[in-house]
Amino acid sequence: MAHRDEEKSIGTALTLAARLHRARIAELLSDLDLYPGQEQALQYLSAHESPTMGELAEALNVKAPTVSKTIARLSQQSLVERKVGENDGRLVRVGLTQAGRDRAAALVGLADHIEQDLTRGLDNKDRKRLRRLLRKAAKNLAKASGRPAVSEIADADDDSDDDFEAA
Repeated sequence: MAHRDEEKSIGTALTLAARLHRARIAELLSDLDLYPGQEQALQYLSAHESPTMGELAEALNVKAPTVSKTIARLSQQSLVERKVGENDGRLVRVGLTQAGRDRAAALVGLADHIEQDLTRGLDNKDRKRLRRLLRKAAKNLAKASGRPAVSEIADADDDSDDDFEAA
């Protein structure tokens, strides 16, 4: 088997881009005193009033201990509050405080900002092509590993929403 030139490897380029993307997200989140993953919880809670911890874990596609740790950290910052069920003490619901709603509102432009950083210098056609190719690659990897394709990947073939211009 011939040794693949790492500079020409799609996997290497994808891994590098993914690492830099995560680092950029972390950088922008740190400006809001948040860590990666916490923004997803805040965004979900902003859109869904008082879900249970189980519902939140399912929506974020994480295990219960992970969501418990995230909520504990957000609670320490007074961004969320936990409410024990009146009829069932085991049922815990989570909601945003006013500070949490304010922080969630501050996240609104974050995804667009990161997307613009990621696609700077690409025109609409190149962005659509890149998104389509990445979706196809993700589907291929999901199929190869026997995993179902993630719904955002499987159902997002319509690129008509791509109307912003790169800065």
